[in-house]
Amino acid sequence: MTFVFHNDPGHGWLEVNSADLIAVGLRPTDFSRYSYRRRNVFYLEEDCDAPKFVAAYQHKHGNKPDFDDRYQERTFIRDLPSIW
Repeated sequence: MTFVFHNDPGHGWLEVNSADLIAVGLRPTDFSRYSYRRRNVFYLEEDCDAPKFVAAYQHKHGNKPDFDDRYQERTFIRDLPSIW
């Protein structure tokens, strides 16, 4: 499975939908306030939250997911509300 990794000059976020989050046994409250959400899509911050999801994904599926890197000078993610 491939997940989009968004980044700008200052930070990065892994885009994960709610079904994929639940499938690996995680909930929005498992992550820090530095991750964001838009409806049922979560943007997990790169330092702590994205690695937590990747570890859970690898534990469940036996391999790490693939990533599609997308760079923007100013990403929309910074304007979203916190994950919880």
